[in-house]
Amino acid sequence: MRKPRLVVIGNGMAGIRTLEELLEIAPNQYDITVFGAEPHPNYNRILLSPVLAGEQAFKDIVLNPLNWYAEKGITLHLGREVSQIDRRCRVVRCADGTEAPYDRLLIATGSSPFILPVPGKDLDGVISYRDIRDTEIMIETAKVKRHAVVIGGGLLGLEAANGLKLRGMDVTVVHLADTLLERQLDSTAGKLLQQSLEARGLAFRLSHQTTEILGDDNRCVRAVRFSNGDEIAADLVVMAAGIRPNTTLAEAAGLHCARGIVVSDTLQTYDPRIYAVGECVSHRGVAYGLVAPLFEQAKVCANHLALMGIGSYRGSVLSTKLKVTGIDLFSAGDFLGGEGTEEIVLSDPASGVYKKLVIRDDKLVGACLYGDTADGAWYFKLLREGRTLGELRERIMFGESSVGDVGTQGQNRASAMADTDEVCGCNGVCKGTIVKAITEKGLFTLDEVKKHTKAASSCGSCAGLCEQMLMSTLGSTYDAAPKEKAVCGCTDLSHADVRRAVREHRLTTHRAAFDFLEWRTPNGCATCRPALNYYMLSTWPKEAVDDPQSRFVNERVHANIQKDNTFSVIPQMKGGVTNASELRRIADVADKYQIPMVKVTGGQRIDLLGVKKDDLVNVWRDLGMPSGHAYGKSIRTVKTCVGSEFCRFGTQNSTQMGIDLETMLANMWSPHKVKLAVSGCPRNCAEAGIKDVGVIAVDSGWELYVGGNGGIKTEVAQFLVKVKTAEEVKEYTGAFLQLYREEAYYLDRTVHYLDRVGLDYVKQRVVADAANRRALYERLLFALDGLPDPWQARINGAQANEYRPLTAMATAQSTTSADVATETTTV
Repeated sequence: MRKPRLVVIGNGMAGIRTLEELLEIAPNQYDITVFGAEPHPNYNRILLSPVLAGEQAFKDIVLNPLNWYAEKGITLHLGREVSQIDRRCRVVRCADGTEAPYDRLLIATGSSPFILPVPGKDLDGVISYRDIRDTEIMIETAKVKRHAVVIGGGLLGLEAANGLKLRGMDVTVVHLADTLLERQLDSTAGKLLQQSLEARGLAFRLSHQTTEILGDDNRCVRAVRFSNGDEIAADLVVMAAGIRPNTTLAEAAGLHCARGIVVSDTLQTYDPRIYAVGECVSHRGVAYGLVAPLFEQAKVCANHLALMGIGSYRGSVLSTKLKVTGIDLFSAGDFLGGEGTEEIVLSDPASGVYKKLVIRDDKLVGACLYGDTADGAWYFKLLREGRTLGELRERIMFGESSVGDVGTQGQNRASAMADTDEVCGCNGVCKGTIVKAITEKGLFTLDEVKKHTKAASSCGSCAGLCEQMLMSTLGSTYDAAPKEKAVCGCTDLSHADVRRAVREHRLTTHRAAFDFLEWRTPNGCATCRPALNYYMLSTWPKEAVDDPQSRFVNERVHANIQKDNTFSVIPQMKGGVTNASELRRIADVADKYQIPMVKVTGGQRIDLLGVKKDDLVNVWRDLGMPSGHAYGKSIRTVKTCVGSEFCRFGTQNSTQMGIDLETMLANMWSPHKVKLAVSGCPRNCAEAGIKDVGVIAVDSGWELYVGGNGGIKTEVAQFLVKVKTAEEVKEYTGAFLQLYREEAYYLDRTVHYLDRVGLDYVKQRVVADAANRRALYERLLFALDGLPDPWQARINGAQANEYRPLTAMATAQSTTSADVATETTTV
């Protein structure tokens, strides 16, 4: 069977970003054809201003070179503008006769510059500012001409004016409104910007309406006339008065348009075979002209083109962050305020700083920043979350560091950000992307970060954040971490110090460790003994000596102590699967030993609660089943759904995967409890998103998530990697857990380990470095290979004294002080 055909009209940022997202999740689903009206590969239009200013060349702003299209199997038609969409025959045609049939069509025709309908608009030397051709004309004109007039004091207009000024021209900006950037700044910030730009040599004619562009005898522009009769000389006129969605082709095809091609929340037009993204669309009555919303649309559209059908675009909350001739600006939300709002204003014109925060119902609804935009991303986050300010309001004006929000006080802003937090609003680049590029590509300078990620390469206002990420990722002492606290009162050494000493000096017994590390207390205490025991066992498997008296009672007894000093037994049911024979044995054991409660756990197991300590060994013997590790700092359960074996939505055999993982990880000790789950489809019935390792099946393989925690503070797991095979699931899971076993501090859950080292560090060790991943996996398998079944060992008589009745224990030899100290319940 042939693949369905996808045709994309438009080779710009929105259309190609949609293809990138689509190829990521469904790489072989379509035969793809792209039509581009320009004779160039896809490039970053946001970076036209640095090209104009002489800071970059065109080759530096190309996003996808020609070989990218070839490698992806995309048929590319450059310099061909589609002239007709034949919806009846499902084919697109160009004027030169080129045509392509489609099963799905994506329209990404962008927008067209608005040209003032005034006499003289067709003169030579009157241009728009929209593409690389316009930019090249301006560069060539600046070499031989002197006077430039830019009509429009918005983003494009000021960028054009700045570039032409740097090229040596005398530039006047003409604007109909009385302040600059009136859509992005309030009047105060707009006037401050004007003053700063005037100091840099730009001239302004605000509240001026252009009525005519005058030409000479050769039909070349010579002047601009205004409604008040004034004229100014002009060798070049740049129209930057706005843009309009380019809907000409869609309208001719009979698609519903209203200030853009009307699309649903799935980016689908009124024709179900046709989708549209970018500046050409109207979504819920809004047409977006900034890049971030277009990239959000691209992600959702790709999801539906991939036939996943779970994405929904609900519109975007906008923020604008830019730099004009070195001046940082930021705005978001309802920054103008109005009825029902309150304003907090900080104004320091002498220092070039102005901040206005708009609050409604104790929530931040708008922000306008001039000169100091360091906290723009934080304000935008508060705005999007709709967070109630409360006590935060008193210090919110002084930024994130002044309030210590979510534990970030004292850190640099970059280290406090999540991997998914946006750093560069111009290009839609998040922190994780930047850190990954630094580690994987070996970047060492800001210029390299700009080149490889495009972050800080447009307005440049995020350059400081990018530098912080370079420093922290490369291990600079610029922001040295405070000394970690000691393990306990027995020593001044931290957990990291102890782990390092165990590894470097091959410490394998408590006595050797206490003597070498000069422990204050000769035999340690209930805090340090279990930690040291774990560090030695995990560092030197099969060589270190396990000390049962350095374990908590649950791990010594291999059952979970309850508040009445009885125990619970949870027979192992790998993947949550059991059978009639096991269920009969469980019922018989419950009757025989008068077990007061039999309960199904949240991890899909059966819990026998209220077992007397001296009955434990007999219960295990009669069950004839291993007792699952539901009590210690170890592997717990692997929760599963039925997956593709029975569920009509299942895409992979999640039950078998869960059984395989639980078999592989049997008897694994760890810094804290470890829970896993495997879901058979993205509906995620096994709740894999809040597990230490979550595995979610998709059509093309498996997605792995790490660091989840469903405990007292729920933490959502973070995406680690997507793999194709079951063996890869085991390798990546094993490598991550071994890294955690080797590097986490005792009693740290995986989420705490990730908080300390960062997800990007883990991705570098487990995902990017294949050799290291394999080595980690093999070390885990080595550590687990040949471990005895602790329940069968006790049935055979091991450590029988642990299970004596209390009356017998009273006459037995007294336990050690450390043993008594650790006879406590663990959570």
